[in-house]
Amino acid sequence: MKDFPVDWNASLEIAGRKIDITQPTYFIADIAANHDGDFERARDLIHLAKEAGADCAKFQHFLADKIVSQKGFDALKGNMGHQTEWKKSVVEVYDQYHFRRDWTQPLREECEKIGVDFMTTPYDYEALAEVASIVPAIKIGSGDITWHGFIDAVAQLDKPVLLATGAATMVDVEQAVDVVLRRTKNIVLMQCNTNYTGSLENFKFVNLNVLRSFAVRYPNMILGLSDHTPGHSAVVGAVTLGARVIEKHFTDDNARVGPDHSFALNPVTWRDMVDATREVEYSLGSGVKQLEDNEDETIVVQRRSIRLKAALPAGHVLTADDLECLRPCPLDAIDPRHWDAVLGKSLKQAKTDGEHLVWADLE
Repeated sequence: MKDFPVDWNASLEIAGRKIDITQPTYFIADIAANHDGDFERARDLIHLAKEAGADCAKFQHFLADKIVSQKGFDALKGNMGHQTEWKKSVVEVYDQYHFRRDWTQPLREECEKIGVDFMTTPYDYEALAEVASIVPAIKIGSGDITWHGFIDAVAQLDKPVLLATGAATMVDVEQAVDVVLRRTKNIVLMQCNTNYTGSLENFKFVNLNVLRSFAVRYPNMILGLSDHTPGHSAVVGAVTLGARVIEKHFTDDNARVGPDHSFALNPVTWRDMVDATREVEYSLGSGVKQLEDNEDETIVVQRRSIRLKAALPAGHVLTADDLECLRPCPLDAIDPRHWDAVLGKSLKQAKTDGEHLVWADLE
């Protein structure tokens, strides 16, 4: 019987790009349904995503009859979350916005031509078989976190598995992660909230601190965020907490009609997100508290040194009344931490008014 791995990789590669906590964040532009059923739009969005700073253009391989049951949704009697507002039936919407299977190869080639990774979320076994050999990693959507048979089929490919965890408990997550780890060590665990309304109220449900919980439960596992809130505040927060894979929906125009346009980022806001994230990455640093390279001057001009209030002759025994602590603090100066050690010492030589003390002055 096969021995399954019980650990995971703290570093992996997607299309030759190293992904781990020490690397710049990997950005996935989820074009999803925002191609609106138009091949040319899909191709244009790939180019726009690349220009805006995306590392990957991602689609979703679903067919209406392979992902939803109209009878099942009819039985919900309107209790369908954000899908309640759709003007067509659920099956009609999924059919209208599905990724045409004959687009796969030409769009993958388009991505390769311009230097952006091609990725997708497959929603059925046939889709998985179609893309298995041409994608560098596979995203599993939050809704399939309990479809262990499918997760196992994805993990068997031994490609990086990006596992979204929206609308799930930690038990759900642990069970799904266990399925993945039986087949591969290459996993990215992604916090997600699956409310797609784009409402500002949703920020209180993003629960970025789950990333801390993931880090405790799975030390050094690569973490990510699949986010549907407006702007990039949640993304910046997630990166600060250790996420290094970010997925956001992408469109060219938030005013377009369609299920995913309103809450997606556009080329301008996507670039803003990438730039803000890079600033945060630089700002995080090593975690070692030290004198930084750009502080060589400020340590002199901002710190205080022990100085004489008045000129004093050689042999004078120093008292508190003779001294004050003022900026700057030259590198050879005695700083105020040594105040008590200076008191009672005598000067080896005469010193002028305002001059700083050095240890060679004292005996």
